[in-house]
Amino acid sequence: MLIDIDRLPKEGLRLSRDFEFLSLDLVEENAVFLEPPHADLTVRLVGDEILVQGVVSARLSFVCSRCLTPFEFPVASRFDIVYLPEEIDALSEELTDEKIDQMYYTGRQLDLRAVVLEQLNLTFPAKPLCAPGCEGICAVCGEIIREAKCSCLVKEPESGLNKIKFNVRDKS
Repeated sequence: MLIDIDRLPKEGLRLSRDFEFLSLDLVEENAVFLEPPHADLTVRLVGDEILVQGVVSARLSFVCSRCLTPFEFPVASRFDIVYLPEEIDALSEELTDEKIDQMYYTGRQLDLRAVVLEQLNLTFPAKPLCAPGCEGICAVCGEIIREAKCSCLVKEPESGLNKIKFNVRDKS
């Protein structure tokens, strides 16, 4: 959904709509949409800057990285972004800490679909877990530990210090 910057009303533009994305668009390769993401957005032009404020909500299915079972992952993310014209970036020759967080737009249009997808991807955990205490799969029987309550004996690894033996001689 492209927004024409020159046609933005002075009071800004308010949008509330569902966005259609493919699961392939997501950075988490095992994520699947359970319902289309919804975004409530406000877009305003202040000088050359475009202010985008919004809330993105969605329901996705992830695969737990420990036990490999699918689980529902709800998303509710608020964001405020300021976009600057790309020409401003071209005038500067060096990258500063301040510029790392800046976003730029080219031409006189802004792709809100790309903004929503980026904000959605930023909410994903680095390691998706079905529960914080998920113990994963038993290394012996292959059952999911939390469901099967497996009774396999897993020998704890010995500490390296237990393997070291000291030979002490009596010097009397």
